[in-house]
Parts: sequence; C-alpha cells; structure tokens
Amino acid sequence: MGSTGSTAETGSTADTGGTAGAGSTAGTGRRGALETYREVIGLTGPLLPAVSFLGRLPTATIQFGSVLLVARTSGSVAAAGLTGGALAIGQVACGPLVGRLADRHGQRTVVLVFSLANALAVAALVAGALAGLPTWLLALLGAAAGASVPLIGPLARTRLVALARRAGAPEPTVGAALSFESTLDEVSFVLGPALVGLAAVLAHPAHALGAAAVLVALCGTGFALHPTARATAAPATGTPRARARPRMPRPFQALCASLALQGAMFGACQAGITALTERLGQPDQAGLVYAAMGVMSAGAGFAMAAVPGRIGLLRARWRAATATAFVLSLPLLWTGGLGVLYAVVTVLGVAYAPHLITVFALTERTVPRARLAEAMAFATSALTGGQAVSVALTGRLTESHGPAAAFAVGSAAAALACVIALTARPARYSGNRAS
Repeated sequence: MGSTGSTAETGSTADTGGTAGAGSTAGTGRRGALETYREVIGLTGPLLPAVSFLGRLPTATIQFGSVLLVARTSGSVAAAGLTGGALAIGQVACGPLVGRLADRHGQRTVVLVFSLANALAVAALVAGALAGLPTWLLALLGAAAGASVPLIGPLARTRLVALARRAGAPEPTVGAALSFESTLDEVSFVLGPALVGLAAVLAHPAHALGAAAVLVALCGTGFALHPTARATAAPATGTPRARARPRMPRPFQALCASLALQGAMFGACQAGITALTERLGQPDQAGLVYAAMGVMSAGAGFAMAAVPGRIGLLRARWRAATATAFVLSLPLLWTGGLGVLYAVVTVLGVAYAPHLITVFALTERTVPRARLAEAMAFATSALTGGQAVSVALTGRLTESHGPAAAFAVGSAAAALACVIALTARPARYSGNRAS
C-alpha cells in the first residue's frame, strides 16, 4: 500500500486532463506485457489482487456447488436444478443494484454488508439442504445466496480502473488493468467448479460451500477495508455527481447484448460438452475439457495487455473477437471424438477472453464514470443470465437432438454477437475527461 499513497498524490495529473498519461502512451505501448502488468500491480500493491481473487472464488463456487449439494442431499435432480436456477436469477436481478449502491455510497460499506450477508445466506443454504428442507424453501435460500453476491469481480475492475485514471496512467495501463481483472475472473470460474467437483468426490459438496461462506466473509471484508477503497468513495453531498445521475448511453445496451450472447455460448458449450462426454462413456472428462478452454482463454487474456486500447481499435477488436468465436465454434458441429473435442474447444478458448476484455474496455469508455460500477454489474449480470438461460434450454435440447444441437446454438449466439459488433457504434462518453 505504499503505492496507494503515490497514486493519490498524482491524482491532480488526471484532473488536469491526463496530459502526462497521454504523452507517455507511445512509450508504454513499446514495453512488454509483463512490465505493463507490474505497473498495474503497482497501483494497488500485491495484497489487493490476492484478496479480490480469493473473494470472487465463492461466486464461481456456489452456482455449481448448490446443484451438487441439493442433488446429493435430496436425491432429486429437479430440486437441484430449481435451487441453482433460483440462485442464478437472484444474482442476475440484484447484481446491478449492488453496482448502483457502490456508485452512490462507495464500495467499502456496500461490499462489507453484502459479503457478510452472502456468507450467512450460503451457510443457511448448506444447513437447509443437510436438514432436508422442502424444495421451495431451498429455492428461496438459493435466491438469497444469489441476490447477496458482493460482485467483487466487477467492483475490483471498477476500482482498478479508478486508481489508474486517478494516477494519470496511459491507455495501455488501463487496458492492462481490464485484461488483468478479466483474466482473474476466467481463472476463478475455471478453478471454482473444479474445487467443488473435487470436494464432492473426496468428501461432500457441503464442505466446498462451507469453505465458500468463510472465504467470502474473510476476503470480502478484506477487499472492503483495503485502503484502495478510497478511490471509489461516495461522492460528497452537493457535488454534481451526487445530485445528477447521468443516463446510460444506448451503445451500452449493445455491449450487454454481446455479453449475454457470449454467456449463451458458454452455456451451450457446457451442455454440449457434457452430453458428448456422456455419449462417449467418459462423463468425468467434461470438467477437464471445459477447464482446458478456460486455461487457453486465460492465457489469451494475459496477452491482451500488449494490444492498443484506443476506442477505434477497441471496436475493431470487438468485431474480430466475435468473428473469430463464430468461425472457431463451427468445427464443434462435426466433433465426435474426445481428442478432437479437446483440440477444438481449447482453440475456441482463444476468442473468449479477448471478447470479454474488449467489451469491458468499451464499457469503461462508453458509460459515465459516475455509473461505472453499476455498468460493470449490469454487464456481468448479462453474461451470467445468458449462460443460465442457455444451459437450461440447450440441456433439454441435447436430450432429443444430441450434442450437435447445443453446439449449433452456441455458433448461432456467436454469429448474432458478431452482427451486433459490426452494427453498433460505441463512442467515448462525452462527460468523461479524456485520459
């Protein structure tokens, strides 16, 4: 946290229009990705990324864990699906509210309250499942667990961007910050379900969810109380930001739609991979195949720090990422063996993180700064909602038409995302100072 102090001291540079940052953009662009990431870590110190990563792991754990837990304790797949669905609905519906509260009141209080509430809700779900409560009560507890998710991932992204802007950092550093946070999300959403699956095999899903409750309480509190939370403090009463709530620009809707379609791709691939590995008699391979795609996606995300982040180039990157996802998804329609599945899905992962990072970068530049946390939460809810709906629909589709039907839905979602990227025209929000 010595870096936090120096960040505050350079805040005046950003307030004067960011000339220092703009002047150093070219030099930063010539540096390697690792050096750029060191600059990003320098904005926060090493503790915050570790705490925020551990704090977002429970979000990746509770969705899959709740399904395994209720299925194990009740013996009913339908009850498990209803509980997991209620949890997803709660998260999608209340995520933007968490972001809005953080914009209005600062992250510290909001994250602290929601982290402790989420820990209690997850613990109550575990206790209810072990006690054999009826399905409707488990669904309510699942909805409460989803609604109280503190959204540490989107808020960490917002906080890091705020620190970079306040320090007058050049555009490549801002882009690297978004790449870094999106990659942490990718890794958490690969590691979380894997840990739950391991706990289910070795012991009981309740152990994984119990650990998630402890982790969100401890690391959520640590994230809330970290000194960098001052960068996203509530605006002073009477300031223009406090009095007026600027409207979201229309292009933001296109960005959310693109993320929802990427979520639909995630869900369709998940259903198709599960169905195909079951057909091949190796259902245990499904998680490993999905993890291989996530690892490749995370690697591509880390490499994005070397790519320029001007808004015109961001639009081109958006189109390229969606077109690449569509093209690389097509071989899945004719995939019938496990080795080929691994190869095709791993290559497809190259397109996922660049799309996420690019859309979040466009969001940061397109929406008003006063509503950035809310916008990031909306974007995350769109991604989560698209995945949840797609899993539900394509899961049933595979029962009657096989894995290729789910993969076809994923390709169609990628095609629609490409159409949106080609037709939308996001531009820098006029109320934001150029950095």
